[in-house]
Amino acid sequence: DRIIQAGGYITAPTGAAPEAHATAVPKPDADFAFEHAECIGCGACVAACPNGSAMLFTSAKVNHLNVLPQGAPERETRVLDMVARMDEEGFGGCTLTGECATACPKGIPLPSIAAMNKEWLRAVRKGPR
Repeated sequence: DRIIQAGGYITAPTGAAPEAHATAVPKPDADFAFEHAECIGCGACVAACPNGSAMLFTSAKVNHLNVLPQGAPERETRVLDMVARMDEEGFGGCTLTGECATACPKGIPLPSIAAMNKEWLRAVRKGPR
């Protein structure tokens, strides 16, 4: 829960709901977002990981929001804050053994960790917030 609180949200203007088609999302991006949005936060990935890593869970949450235009305003802060919080919580480091993806009941793919790492590196290289 604290990892989600660190960045699992988007900033959206309040008021009337926009038309569903107002913000176009390319089909590959929508598919990627939906694939990662399926994560239910059950913890099976953490339990299966020999290192007790929460990378698959965190990557699912980061990737779900970062690929959508609505998530763009917090793109860098989201990944930096969520990874920092994951580390603060004492989860182990990921060594890509793949046990997490095998245990995931929703089939979150192992490459999502690489996608999150790419986002993290991009945010770090961009510099201080």
